[in-house]
Amino acid sequence: MAGKLFVVGVGPGSPKYLTDMAKAAIKKSRFIVGYRYTLSTIEEVIDRTRQEVLEVTMKTQEQVYQNVHQKMKEGDYCTVPFTGDANFSESEVVDRLVQIFGDGNVEIIPGISSIQVAAARAGVPTDKALIVTFHVTGDIEEKKAELLQAVKQGKSVILLPRPWPSDPPKHFMQSEIAKFLRSGGVDTSSLKVWVFENLTAEKETCFTGKVSDLENKVFSDLSVMVIDQTKRQSYLEL
Repeated sequence: MAGKLFVVGVGPGSPKYLTDMAKAAIKKSRFIVGYRYTLSTIEEVIDRTRQEVLEVTMKTQEQVYQNVHQKMKEGDYCTVPFTGDANFSESEVVDRLVQIFGDGNVEIIPGISSIQVAAARAGVPTDKALIVTFHVTGDIEEKKAELLQAVKQGKSVILLPRPWPSDPPKHFMQSEIAKFLRSGGVDTSSLKVWVFENLTAEKETCFTGKVSDLENKVFSDLSVMVIDQTKRQSYLEL
């Protein structure tokens, strides 16, 4: 049997959010393959004296994944860590990894998502909000329509924007989102919004204001946006 691959969610940034299951998979692996920021999150768990650590980018990841798969022997383990939860906003890569390594050889280990942390920081329950990611390479028009409809229906929204500065029509960050909602007939000056950058890291920041305030503001690629329309209601009021 070919070597086994662990697809691991390592939390939003701080090593404190790394689960014991994730640590065990990382320590068990001969190969660790990931993006620079994600690897920095798990650096304390990696043993570079016995593990081969490979940094990837969007351009190099395909070749690196293929090379590692070819190098793996029976009984070998490889971990591909993802920031946050591997089950959220990473499906395009995870699906490709399953194609390369084989469905039966891939185990997904969930992690704590920045979506969950942002919801907790803003006090917005996830079961009363639309959760959506624009951090994908495919078409997002359907997701944009879903966002607009949810806001008009009075729902809270927790979302990951899409950084794509090299292709402005595909760039859909906080400023573009604010303009999109306004052009869709939403009174953005009355919508409460939170924008969290670098969640759980030492340089974490939080912007609070109205959605209209976001127009022409620039935020980090590592940001989460929360539109808060939650109506607080306890079980005593039901």
